[in-house]
Amino acid sequence: MLKKPEVLCKKLGLTFNNPKLFTLALTHRSAHSNNNERLEFLGDSILGFVIAQKLYDLFPEASEGILSRLRASLVNQSSLAELAREHQFGDYLLLGSGELKSGGFRRDSILSDALEAIMGALYKDQGIYACQAWIERLFTEKLNNLSLDNWQKDPKTQLQELMQSKKLPLPEYTLITMSGLAHEQLFKVQCSISLIPDTCVGAGISRKRAEQSAAELMLELLNKDTK
Repeated sequence: MLKKPEVLCKKLGLTFNNPKLFTLALTHRSAHSNNNERLEFLGDSILGFVIAQKLYDLFPEASEGILSRLRASLVNQSSLAELAREHQFGDYLLLGSGELKSGGFRRDSILSDALEAIMGALYKDQGIYACQAWIERLFTEKLNNLSLDNWQKDPKTQLQELMQSKKLPLPEYTLITMSGLAHEQLFKVQCSISLIPDTCVGAGISRKRAEQSAAELMLELLNKDTK
């Protein structure tokens, strides 16, 4: 039986001036033409900004690349769906009959979209400061668990450890071209992994640097795919 939205609202520590906005944030497009997609669009942008600013303040010595990877580790579909499951979002989502039958209340994309839609709804209801404060509370544990130690590892090591954590084969690096004179050679290396069909090509003045470049591009691609 579908639980009342106000129950979830209270669990999340929220109070809405316009409760209909909160209900709309839980409404999937399969249930109604007036759904949470526009609020999700808004919430997605707000979330990215709030987390970026928080990371900027927390890690003053971190480079732009490390900050981007830290943000991507927090603001992605899996991470958001995990937070949604902690609060049993599936019990409150308004879904069409097709999505109900196919288990849409368990789907990462639907759960993460609903969470972002709530952020958009809160912004529309109470403004950016209330929304920012709630997002920071919501992400407190994840933010506290972050450490620069892992993120300062080189891209090849990061990618290798990622594949090992998923118990998948290690990345493969293939030399594509080697051009130029002996003292100014340019290497191009292709990186491929079993996790996705796409490959990435990196370039560098040595094979090692080309491999690092390819690994970094692969990590960026994976971060985009999980968003």
